[in-house]
Amino acid sequence: MNRIAITIISVFLCACSGLASDSIPSGFSRIPEWRVGIEAYPAWVPGTSGFLKGDNPEEKRINRGFSGGFRADFSFNPSTREGILYRGLYQGIGVGASTYFSSRLFGTPVSVYAYQGAPIARFSDRVWLGYEWQFGAAFGWKHFNQQTPDNNAVISTSVTAHMGIGLKLHYTLSERWAMTVGVAARHYSNGNTSWPNKGLNSLGATVGIEYLLNPCRETPPICNDGIFEEVDRGRWLFDLMAYGAWRKRVVNIGDPMEPQLCPGKFGVLGLQLSPLRRINRWVSIGPSLDVQWDESAGLFPYWVEGTTGDMIRFVHPSFGKQLSVGVSAHAELTMPIFTLNGGLGYDFINPKGDRAFYQTLSLKTFITRNIYINTGYSLRNFKDPRNLMLGVGFRL
Repeated sequence: MNRIAITIISVFLCACSGLASDSIPSGFSRIPEWRVGIEAYPAWVPGTSGFLKGDNPEEKRINRGFSGGFRADFSFNPSTREGILYRGLYQGIGVGASTYFSSRLFGTPVSVYAYQGAPIARFSDRVWLGYEWQFGAAFGWKHFNQQTPDNNAVISTSVTAHMGIGLKLHYTLSERWAMTVGVAARHYSNGNTSWPNKGLNSLGATVGIEYLLNPCRETPPICNDGIFEEVDRGRWLFDLMAYGAWRKRVVNIGDPMEPQLCPGKFGVLGLQLSPLRRINRWVSIGPSLDVQWDESAGLFPYWVEGTTGDMIRFVHPSFGKQLSVGVSAHAELTMPIFTLNGGLGYDFINPKGDRAFYQTLSLKTFITRNIYINTGYSLRNFKDPRNLMLGVGFRL
């Protein structure tokens, strides 16, 4: 009888746990908490090229910058499922302008970016340390043109990618006001869609002030551990993603070998099949099969001898000669709406002359539960630009 009673009670509690979990509203069924704020970013610019070190028309060393901007973001209502599972998570859109104290060389680029952050450690109800990433575009650069020597160029397009990562200490001043201080790194690059593509990096401090427009005073529902066990339960996910891009290519030709910029732009198409094991609500890991066709790959053996410059010619390789097939290992930071994915891979089939070791960094923006937009970038040997990865994916 005691065993029967314990079994009945256990079944009853499990049923109640399921009902309690189902009764918790989803993220957007309740009004989120909205914030607006401003942020300043004084930064150091490392001399990663001769242009930044002073080899420029102004003979000026470029080693500092300053950015300021406006931000608006939201956190899920603490009475919702996402608000309970991802306490402190925020995401939004920022707009900012940057100066490198030489508008003649760089202009005053304006950035528009999405960002997301979440706590890493809480020290009290008022103070916590968190991360934040930024991903967007910067507009209005003064950039390379045909009258400027190639080795003097840092930015070769008027629009570049804007990427950032940082650590921030958040301090709640009152119910509506909060401030942040931290450190951050930013990178601006055109993703090898134009050349030269040296890019610009910065490392600096962030200082911000935020105002909470609509504090949510609802009492979060009392939850048992069932809701956390459910979402942290390990399971397999399957991603299929197709992408495309365009790129520039430098080919080493001649005797002795010399780098030669190929005129025009080349198309890139790719496909990724990724089974991912979800470890918990935040982290997924797994392998990927990567297939990519690059119109500019493997050109060296097909060079028409004697042609150079704008008149350089190649016999067009067959499709298979420009195809790479590789495997990669991936780790994902999985949050509502956005997922950050990093990968390390090796091509076991690759066009002649291409290096086999590659890396990828992608932002997946989920527009439905199963469909996402992929915005990514691929490198070789952690430094040589490969191509963008702009595509659409489907998750099972």
